[in-house]
Amino acid sequence: MTNVGGQAVLEGVMMRGPSNWAVAVRKPDGDIAHVNQPIKSPMARHLIFRLPVIRGVIALGESLAIGFRALAISANYAAAETKEGEEGEEVATELTRAQLIFAFAIAIGFAILLFKVSPALITDWIGIKRTGWFVLVEGGIRVTIFVLYLSLISLFPDLRRVFQYHAAEHKAINAYEAGEELKPEVVQRFSQIHPRCGTAFLLWVMVIAIFVFAFFGRPVWYWLIATRILLLPVIAGIAYELIRFAGKHQDNRILMSLLAPGMWLQRLTTREPSLDQIEVSIRALKEVLSLESKDPNARKVEVMA
Repeated sequence: MTNVGGQAVLEGVMMRGPSNWAVAVRKPDGDIAHVNQPIKSPMARHLIFRLPVIRGVIALGESLAIGFRALAISANYAAAETKEGEEGEEVATELTRAQLIFAFAIAIGFAILLFKVSPALITDWIGIKRTGWFVLVEGGIRVTIFVLYLSLISLFPDLRRVFQYHAAEHKAINAYEAGEELKPEVVQRFSQIHPRCGTAFLLWVMVIAIFVFAFFGRPVWYWLIATRILLLPVIAGIAYELIRFAGKHQDNRILMSLLAPGMWLQRLTTREPSLDQIEVSIRALKEVLSLESKDPNARKVEVMA
């Protein structure tokens, strides 16, 4: 069985396998458009990038890059933006490299400032001296900011539809992994929660950070900020291994109980989808499964749902 993950986009869903990804979008006229691309991963070329933790950092980078491209494609289709070409009108489906780097930098910078730097500075301002209490309070502030942020954005009507597509993505993957027929009425019966979800991944990045930062004590403010930024790839790599392990052992009740907070948090980022939205998710999933079945260079890697 091909390991499949994905992401909700504007009026659509991106699905990815180990070697290919596809995005399906509901256009304003009601039709479903889809675009697919191969994944050229350094993990396929170098053994070192397939080592534990390191592969998590690479996989996260790939997911972010693919996610930005999928969002650009969906935005253009949803807005029905066209450009004139030799073959008539066609949808502009790609960001330039400069645009991609700029969007990537803004998004990552905002996330690091809000969820990494701010909690550390707030805790430092409070004046807690002991290392143990410092990292615990910092972690608590970080998780609180994260939950409040998700709760706030879930109130926006436009994002509600994105959260519906997020649930549609989970339902389609759950149905596929259960070996069920990929039809909207069948897929609708499945859970909108998945253990490999990126929401759960982010929560575990914050929890694991508490233990990692405990080794560095309570440094002066500039080293405090530096450690929170520089250690992020290591923490993300460890969290990836945890989510990867959970995806392979979903029948382990003890493990699922430990991961339950991440599953509960998905209630904030998913909403019950319509059959039309599930149809879009199925289209993206079938497209990527078709590509993977024909790809002689398909790789065995875990991808987040």
